[in-house]
Amino acid sequence: MSEEAREEQGGSGIPLVFGRVLKRLRVQAGMERAELGRRTGYSAATITSYEVGRRIPNAKFIRQADEVLGAGGILVDFIEDMERAQYPAFFRDAARLEKEAAGWHVYDALVINGLLQTEEYARAVFTMRRPPLDEETIEQRVIARLARQEIFERRPAPVISFVMEEALLHKGLGGRAVMRGQLEQILLIGQRRNVEIQVMPNDCEEHAALSGTFTLINTAKGRRIGYGDAHKGSRLYTDDQTVREMEDRYGILRAQALTPRKSLAFVEKLLGET
Repeated sequence: MSEEAREEQGGSGIPLVFGRVLKRLRVQAGMERAELGRRTGYSAATITSYEVGRRIPNAKFIRQADEVLGAGGILVDFIEDMERAQYPAFFRDAARLEKEAAGWHVYDALVINGLLQTEEYARAVFTMRRPPLDEETIEQRVIARLARQEIFERRPAPVISFVMEEALLHKGLGGRAVMRGQLEQILLIGQRRNVEIQVMPNDCEEHAALSGTFTLINTAKGRRIGYGDAHKGSRLYTDDQTVREMEDRYGILRAQALTPRKSLAFVEKLLGET
């Protein structure tokens, strides 16, 4: 496909607006795409994707391009909006809360949580989506998912906990090598003092969360918000009654699951068998 034809297949929304501004600044600077790419560490094809809104650039590229093109902060002003645009619409509000959360507590039953995923596991998850995602979207989603993991480096460190079904550790998504790397990642993150990971064993005879997965969010201002997944969407809950019900469910769930220490020992045992 020619470059002109590719440009006709542009994106929409904020990425497209950013792309048009980027292109105008580049043209005004008398710079070809290849030159901008060379000076920012990207290919000319990638610059094209940014300019037509087909890919969402990260904050590092935006800052570099702003400096190289002498934009005086025009591009930098897009960073926050672009960070939101890299997530599916249904997750954007939760992603905003996640970036500032003082506490993040999750129950997972379908896939290993995104905050724990390796790049290979995340790519396998997005590749398996039906209807299929295009390659550009898969790469964009993988990059966005891995970027969320900066939560583990944040200071002051938020308190983070996970309860996951044992079945997730046996699924084998992406193949044996991918799952081995994923188990190693769980063990590595589980060593952090502000993180607790618990496994709900398959043979547990009691289960407080059969109604579905959910997340509890502690904000920096002391509020607690609930977040629930749904088909093609999600919902934030702020009313006291619903949040209390989710808190009760999570507390009982943690009591029913293996302790954090026993959970990591269980994961380590699985890793030895993989």
